[in-house]
Amino acid sequence: MVLAALADPTRRALLDVLVDAGQASATTLAGALPVSRQAVVKHLQILQAAGLVEGVRAGREVLYAARRDPLDASARWLADLSDAWDRRLNAVKHAAEAATHD
Repeated sequence: MVLAALADPTRRALLDVLVDAGQASATTLAGALPVSRQAVVKHLQILQAAGLVEGVRAGREVLYAARRDPLDASARWLADLSDAWDRRLNAVKHAAEAATHD
């Protein structure tokens, strides 16, 4: 769900703004992006469902903050996947080189 949430460039931009701000309301975030407040709220709901942001009510507003754990876990998974592919490709390369020397 994390990667699906991050597939949208507006959500990635929203997350970047939120990480820089530390904590912000949907209204504040909408002011930093070329989308409406309603669009920001919808994107925040998707990011929240993916565990990438959390909202805390502060009076009449909800303040959102980024959660780094899901991003870190996804980054570790992608790095592991990349390493696995590198090992496979190196094995194919070595097999091809060995075959040409035979």
